[in-house]
Amino acid sequence: MPRLVAASQPRWRSRRNVAHHYDLTDELFETFLDPRRQYSCAYFHRPDDSLETAQETKLARLAAKLNLRPGHRVLDIGCGWGGLAMAMTECRENLSVTGITLSERQLAHARKTAAEHSLEDRLDFALRDYRDQGGAFDRIVSVGMLEHVGLADVPAYFQTVRRLLAPGGVAVINSIAVHDRAAPVNRWMTRYIFPGGHLPSLPQLVRAAEAGGLKILDMEIMRGHYAETLLHWRMRFLRNRDRITALYDERFVRMWEFYLAGCEYFFRCQHGMVVQLQLSDDHQAVPESRTTSPNWKPNSGTGCVGTTILERKEPRRHDTGRMGIAV
Repeated sequence: MPRLVAASQPRWRSRRNVAHHYDLTDELFETFLDPRRQYSCAYFHRPDDSLETAQETKLARLAAKLNLRPGHRVLDIGCGWGGLAMAMTECRENLSVTGITLSERQLAHARKTAAEHSLEDRLDFALRDYRDQGGAFDRIVSVGMLEHVGLADVPAYFQTVRRLLAPGGVAVINSIAVHDRAAPVNRWMTRYIFPGGHLPSLPQLVRAAEAGGLKILDMEIMRGHYAETLLHWRMRFLRNRDRITALYDERFVRMWEFYLAGCEYFFRCQHGMVVQLQLSDDHQAVPESRTTSPNWKPNSGTGCVGTTILERKEPRRHDTGRMGIAV
């Protein structure tokens, strides 16, 4: 795999790269994502969990790691369509969330959803580069965004998280990582799917977080979950192929089929992993135990309902027949 030459990514390029992928039509993403539009690794507590259940479990575990409390100010860096921000407001009263994105379509959807639920006073969404964000936040969460910042800007990213985190605050950062040295995604992917994307290495993440003044309170490696997530996305995409071909030409559709299958293969062959880092400036910012309250029950729609035990689960590895690609 070719190595990436370290160069800081200017703001205009970051916005252009994001628009290339995330400003595609809402109808496209509706064909294969869950209702909250979680475009990141789900968590399959049981092998037969539906995508919706697995994504709700993912959100519940993120909220548990954040250890949310009433009155907290939360920053969601790379908030996407606002699904995580909305879920967090369901979990705690008087919680205010600022979500920032570089996608105009995502911003419009997030604001529309907040208005439909009369949550404009608690949910503030903005088109903003993370480097331009000001203020201080009790909690910071960032899921699936670090892969877009550029190799040279990973240290600055963690420095920004530290600058924005209030004393004693907690940040949870979720990113794809590779086992070897940090590297770009392959040339086909950077040209057609994720321009400017790169995959940090686990050592790079740890070094950058600590050099930025943050202490690692907890680290979790999620292995089989993203392959399973991608399988669900790909099967839904194929089931809705006729809808998608009404939006885009055959070349685009085949390109996306290859993208989803290739990414699933990447994780099934253990070339990469999903890393969650829990960070703070204070080692005592969260309980020692991985049993954290409050949380919400997946798919209940009832808000907080008790305790989530952050036990580790890995979905069963499916055979080649179900994947439809060689392993």
